[in-house]
Amino acid sequence: MKIACLQTVCGPTDFPQTLNRLRDAAGKAAAEGAELLLAPEMTLGGYPLQPAALAQSAGTADGPQCTAVSEIAREAGIAMAHGWPERNGAHLYNAVRLVGRDGQPLAVYRKAHLYGRAEHELFTPGDSGVVQASLDGLTVGMLICYDVEFPEAVRAHALAGTDLLLVPTGLMSPWDFVARTLVPARAFESQLYVAYANWTGEHGGLRFCGRTTIAAPDGTVEYLDPAASSGGDQLLFGTVDPTTLASARRTTTYLRDRRPELYAS
Repeated sequence: MKIACLQTVCGPTDFPQTLNRLRDAAGKAAAEGAELLLAPEMTLGGYPLQPAALAQSAGTADGPQCTAVSEIAREAGIAMAHGWPERNGAHLYNAVRLVGRDGQPLAVYRKAHLYGRAEHELFTPGDSGVVQASLDGLTVGMLICYDVEFPEAVRAHALAGTDLLLVPTGLMSPWDFVARTLVPARAFESQLYVAYANWTGEHGGLRFCGRTTIAAPDGTVEYLDPAASSGGDQLLFGTVDPTTLASARRTTTYLRDRRPELYAS
C-alpha cells in the first residue's frame, strides 16, 4: 500500500480553508498513486489551539464537519485519516477518524495521553488503548502525538496485530528528537510501520518542527527534512510492504521472545 503523509503549515485558518487544503492534498496524493492520506493532529481546528476554531470544527463523527472530509475522500478515491475535535455531549475529545476511499467511516480513536495544561483543560482523555480497522488487507491502528511516546501503547498495538500505526501529531521544537529517534525506535522494537504526520511553521509563539516520518519495521526511515522545507504544505510518500513486515518479524523476534511474566508489577 502506498501512503502519503500531509505536513501542513500552522496558523489561523477557517473551516472552508482547511477543507480546501485537504482537498488539494487528497487530489495530489491520489494522483501519485497513494491509497491512504494521513493528516496532522487536530487537522480540523488547527494549531495553535483556539476556542473559536475548535468550536467551528467540533462535532460528532457523523456530523457535517466529518461528512465534508468523507466527501473529499470519496471524490479523490483515497482513504483518509484526519484529526478533529470530537464533541460528545459535554465532552470534547482530541480525536482521529479513519475513512475508506469510498468515504465510509472505519474507526475513531480518542487521544488517551493528554499533554500539558492546555490539553487537560480543553479535552477529555480517551479510554480505548487499541483501535484498529482493516484496510486493503492491512490492520491499521491509530494513536495521536504524545501517545506514541509511551512504548506500552505501541507494543499493545503490535500484540494486537497492527501492521500500520497512524500517528497524527503536533510536535513542537525543541522536541524534534521524538520524530528523529523515538518514532523509528517504536517501529523497529514493535515490528510495525509508523506513519507520523506533523505540522510545520511558527505562530503565536509556538514552533512546529515538521519532520514528518514514515518508519518501517526493518529500521528504514523516510522523512521530510526541516532544512529543505519550502514553508508550504508538503506530502511524504512511503510504501507499506507486507513482505517487509513478514521478513522483519521473522528476523527481529522481539514479540516472540518477550517474557511478560517478568514485567508485571
